[in-house]
Amino acid sequence: MIDPLPGDIFRKNQVLNNTYEIEGVLGRGGTGEVYRASNKITGRVVALKALKRELSADAGYLELMKREEEMRGISHDAVVRYTDCSQTAEGYVYLVMDYVAGTPLNDYLERGGISPRDLLVVAQRVAEGLVATHERKIVHRDLSPDNIILRSGRPEEAVIIDFGIAKDSKTGARTIVGKEFAGKYEYAAPEQLHGQAEPRSDLYALGASLLATFRGKIPNVGTSPGEVVRYKERRLDTAGVPEPLKALIDDLTQPDPSRRPPTAAAVVKQVGEMLRKEGGSGASPGWRHWPAILATAVVAAIAGFWFAGFGESLFVKSLPVQAPYKLSAGLDGQHQATLSGFAPDADQQQAILAGFARTAGLPAPTGALALAKGEPSERWAQDIDSFFAAADGLDEWRLDVSDRTVRLTGLAPDTTARDTVVSRFSEASKAAGYQPVVRIAAGPRSLTPDQLKSAITPLETCGPLVVQAPAGANFPLGSTVAIRGNVAASGDIEALRQRLAPRLGDRDLRFDTTVLNKQLCVVQSLLPDVPQGPMTIVLGYGDKSEPNMSGIYSVGDNPVIDVLAPAAITDGYLWVAIADVTGNLFNVLPNIKRPDNALSSLGTVSNGMRTIRVAYSTADGATDPAKLSFAVDNTFGRSLIFAMQTDRPLFSQLRPTTESTKSFAEDLHAVIASGKVSILSTTTRLIDTRN
Repeated sequence: MIDPLPGDIFRKNQVLNNTYEIEGVLGRGGTGEVYRASNKITGRVVALKALKRELSADAGYLELMKREEEMRGISHDAVVRYTDCSQTAEGYVYLVMDYVAGTPLNDYLERGGISPRDLLVVAQRVAEGLVATHERKIVHRDLSPDNIILRSGRPEEAVIIDFGIAKDSKTGARTIVGKEFAGKYEYAAPEQLHGQAEPRSDLYALGASLLATFRGKIPNVGTSPGEVVRYKERRLDTAGVPEPLKALIDDLTQPDPSRRPPTAAAVVKQVGEMLRKEGGSGASPGWRHWPAILATAVVAAIAGFWFAGFGESLFVKSLPVQAPYKLSAGLDGQHQATLSGFAPDADQQQAILAGFARTAGLPAPTGALALAKGEPSERWAQDIDSFFAAADGLDEWRLDVSDRTVRLTGLAPDTTARDTVVSRFSEASKAAGYQPVVRIAAGPRSLTPDQLKSAITPLETCGPLVVQAPAGANFPLGSTVAIRGNVAASGDIEALRQRLAPRLGDRDLRFDTTVLNKQLCVVQSLLPDVPQGPMTIVLGYGDKSEPNMSGIYSVGDNPVIDVLAPAAITDGYLWVAIADVTGNLFNVLPNIKRPDNALSSLGTVSNGMRTIRVAYSTADGATDPAKLSFAVDNTFGRSLIFAMQTDRPLFSQLRPTTESTKSFAEDLHAVIASGKVSILSTTTRLIDTRN
């Protein structure tokens, strides 16, 4: 514990809710404090995370606290257990969780590192904890060495802590918390800098934490917005890291999320293989080809069949006895039919062959059924025929019958067809007196972004919605379909969900969407549907050098805005504007004080990146009228910054510095419709001003 300070939220020996007695301060952060306390009723030692009073009434921070409290449903040794969320009479909101006695991973970082094998053990344990949290749709977003504690100093007992607000600041790593971003940018995944976080973002943070701990050094990602963005676009330098730890870190920290391991479970399996090899080569046969391996396994399961009875004469008087009595049949994804097993006599043999042909739409393979004794019922052929009929409507299926157990696996074209087959098969099994096992996946097997886009476009209410591209050409079964963009109302998301759900089958749907007001949607809906990038908008402050990752500003803040573009792009022109919540639009570049907007003449070039400042500090604005600057007033809400790269000037003449969103949108629409100007790329960013 650390020494108390006069301004601490709680004091030693204070009792909260007649239950928790404060023992001391464990850590302090920008938004709150963490205390060690004991339950006066049970004696159990706990950790209390308290939010500062001014933030305890902030809806955004309360939302994060609520998200963290929802962790109470997760019970896993590698994840800190949450038990309560409460509020004091003075208005302080606090969380109660297990107190984990041990050594934070960042202690080893500060001491100069830890052995590669111990880090592999930590990686496997943390990944096991992430499996549990990701299954509950919870992304940590701030995984870092100070949020991993080795219980009793043992790597195999690593525990993930701190899924929300108050961050211990003793490592010097900077934690930013907001609706669009939460994390330390030393360890955050590249996509988090743009307000996007997914389970594979935690995998990147795990890899970056492993690398920092091995080197015994906090990563230097730079201080300016441009430096941070450029650092995150590159692969991390793992030179000198021994295998197989190097291979693991390289895979976890791929800048492109689709090239990282698909799930935390895949990491658990892969690290297990590495540990079993005891310092082997560290080759990575695991997740890189997992979709192909899965597809091969499915095909093999459908195509394989149980051979027995071949070579036996069909004309012997005494038939062989088979126990168990079996039959296997199927139709695979290549429309190849398989059938094998037994029939008690020639009549039932022919009945089974006919039933199979009806369901499969193909004749049964020659010599598929052997005659044998030992049938489990006198209605063997009728029972099998009812199972065949139940499978009708599946794109792929496999039926396995063994004595009184019947198993049906396969792929239905959609969830409705799957539900119909499951119900029909369960009824047929019950009527025949068999124990059913049914595992039906819902398709379609192939699903492309274009197929989804055609369903989404009619429901777009605030500009184009983008289907995040899958790793390959299709979204495989079990994957997550992510939709990015903006909507005009929260109900629009539910309408999209209902429209897309029947098309997804066994795939998850995630919306990375923002609800904008009508004024902002007017502009957003008129922006051309062209690929985002290669430009990026980064935010900062006029009075300090650190970037603003969250995009949240308070009254009096002086936002600084930079547009970053690859230095190789020198052709064309740049137009930057800001539309605010009141319906006003500010033409930032070009403007009457700064009319030149040819890309080749803008900004400064360093390390292959052109940095173009479009909103300056108030100090710069005071000395040079051409340098636009502004401070946040009490007009709260979201403003939309958008930048467009065009092949020629967007408008024939300069527009006023301030105008209505409606007038700008109408003229922009006319320019785009005329075809006189080609818009090569666009990029947008939100600013959120709060009290």
